[in-house]
Amino acid sequence: MDDAGGQMNLVLTLLIGLFAGAAIAGIIWLIARGGIKESFKSISYDALSNNSEQFFRLAKEWQDQQTAAHEKELENKKGQIDQTFDVMQDRLKDVQQALLDFQKDHKQQFGEINSQLKNTADQNIKLHDVTSRLQTALASSRVRGNWGERMAEDILRLVGFVEGINYKKQKALESGRPDYTFMLPQKLIVNMDVKFPFDNYQLYVEAREDSEKQKRKEQFLKDVKSRIKEVTTRDYINPAANTVDYVILFIPNEQIYAFINESDSSILDEALRNKVILCSPLTLYAILAVIRQAVDNFNLEKTAGQILQLLGTFNKQWGLFIESMDKMGKRIDDARSEFDALVSTRRNQLERPLRQIEQLRTRNSQNIEILPDESKQVSEESQETEE
Repeated sequence: MDDAGGQMNLVLTLLIGLFAGAAIAGIIWLIARGGIKESFKSISYDALSNNSEQFFRLAKEWQDQQTAAHEKELENKKGQIDQTFDVMQDRLKDVQQALLDFQKDHKQQFGEINSQLKNTADQNIKLHDVTSRLQTALASSRVRGNWGERMAEDILRLVGFVEGINYKKQKALESGRPDYTFMLPQKLIVNMDVKFPFDNYQLYVEAREDSEKQKRKEQFLKDVKSRIKEVTTRDYINPAANTVDYVILFIPNEQIYAFINESDSSILDEALRNKVILCSPLTLYAILAVIRQAVDNFNLEKTAGQILQLLGTFNKQWGLFIESMDKMGKRIDDARSEFDALVSTRRNQLERPLRQIEQLRTRNSQNIEILPDESKQVSEESQETEE
């Protein structure tokens, strides 16, 4: 638009210049002719008419050029707008498709989450039923005892202990007697008892008020200390009966064992001072694995002399075996040489006179006389055969 305004000012300047020049020329001419007044009007009118026509013509041409330029510019802008609009439409379609896909995925994911929540709810219901039945079963001290012994036997099998060889089990449930006795080297033994203090722990878990929880917790810790005191008698620790100085107290539940450590760590120290080793399923496995390795090492050391003696006997017999094998191999080689001689030289020597006899038989059947050279050859061959 600035270029168009400059061109318009230039055209107006040129027109004004032309108009002024024409007027001055006309005035000078009229003065020279003496008819300035009459002619001035006519010349001014003509010059004004010509200049006006030229001015309007140039203005129209400039307007046409500007209109064409504006139309071209508008056409270009329209094309750019159409192109931008097409791009926006394509992007809008992509956004719409993305929204549709998101809604579809969201619906599918929501359905999966709903299904998982339903399955989780079902599992929680089943778990609650199992937990309820387990609590009902563990309410009996006899059932708890049997379950604890089952846990201990599973660990014993996992370690590799065999009943009657590595340990003995109490057959009758008698109080004051160890549940398990493990055999150690040099006829030593270590006893283990299974204890499951559960009643007050269950009441502690089910309690809602803090005062009730604290009360049940203190009672539970007293129960644990009582179980520790029960296994400190001579039935469990008696060096005169070849027991070691310690007894194992097995608590067949990791959660209860951890709760004891968290609630009062001094209980473990007190138990050790009384020669009692508290064990959970994991720690019992570690202790029994150490016992098993110690027993195996002791047995290996004990039988090391017998093993060395057996190795010496084996080495002597192995030497005799190798000597006999060498003799047999030599004899087999000799027999092989004799066999090769039989199937080669001796066989050829035996088959040669047979071939000659066959030749003689064939010639006699055809009434062919034997020439002297042939007879001589036959005699030589017979002589070689005899040799």
